[in-house]
Amino acid sequence: MNRLLVGLLCAAAAAFAGCDRNVDPDAIRIAYVTNGVDPFWTIAEAGALAGAEAFGVECEVLMPPKGLVDQKRMVEALLANGIDGIAISPIDAKNQVQFLNEAAALTNVITQDSDAPDSDRLCFIGMDNYQAGLEAGKLVKEVLPDGGKVMIFVGRLEQLNAQQRRQGVIDELLDRPVQALGSVKLDPPGAALEGPKYSILGTRTDNFDYAKAKSNAEDAIAAYAELNCMVGLFAYNTPACLTAVKEAGKLDTIELVSFDEQDGTLQGIIDGHVHGTVSQQPYQYGYQSVRILAGLARGDRSVLPEGGFLEIPGTVVRKDNVEAFWEELKQLKGDA
Repeated sequence: MNRLLVGLLCAAAAAFAGCDRNVDPDAIRIAYVTNGVDPFWTIAEAGALAGAEAFGVECEVLMPPKGLVDQKRMVEALLANGIDGIAISPIDAKNQVQFLNEAAALTNVITQDSDAPDSDRLCFIGMDNYQAGLEAGKLVKEVLPDGGKVMIFVGRLEQLNAQQRRQGVIDELLDRPVQALGSVKLDPPGAALEGPKYSILGTRTDNFDYAKAKSNAEDAIAAYAELNCMVGLFAYNTPACLTAVKEAGKLDTIELVSFDEQDGTLQGIIDGHVHGTVSQQPYQYGYQSVRILAGLARGDRSVLPEGGFLEIPGTVVRKDNVEAFWEELKQLKGDA
């Protein structure tokens, strides 16, 4: 381990030394690290904590409020304190490879939600995000069968899951051939894309700033009178778009398609203002991450999925299944 990393680890350990926790020194300790703060991750946290109880380990869930810098600092502190395994959702897969490799040299590292396939992580837990993007594109086609103009909204495009989802939406709407997951070619985010029936006006990012997510939607509504549909790729995007559409009095002219399962999105589906959402299973992301890390910490490598990918299938939620889906979600979260 290089001296720079040693210094970073020591500094991070000192920063976290003030945390007063009763920790069993003989317990297996693992960590579940998200890519931000969001209700999506609260569901994943519930799964991780349930997994910790089921598999007899201690699990710390960490949600970086300020992105990459906070995520890096949190991981450094975990490593400095001898963590037995980390499940992380990389914020910038391409530029985090070296850091993830350094972490993987010290402990068991897996990725969840979003992958970093070029790193030394042991496996990835999540859904096929490109396929999920295709499903979102199909929802757009359902609600706009005659075609239309679409704007995409997302937190960050540095994340691999965001890139794959966006490309899936584009490929479906432009009637392109389906690409192989491991070699998806990406359209640049700046230019508008034209197809026979559908046009992609652009992609707006907000860097997990909820106020910016809403203002992006407001700006798009103001700039494009012909806008027919908004597609939100992160959990909070569609609720922000829905608020902007309501305030603009455009509920009858702008359709909404979503990802994930925020309460605002699910209520929007019930109310008829959101056509549908492609939901992940974040509870399973947390639970399965803990299961695999617990096994690895005990020397059992059979817990690793074949091919390094444990697929957690997504679910398409529409008005006909939203209430049953939401009830099950509440039970998993302990809210029922």
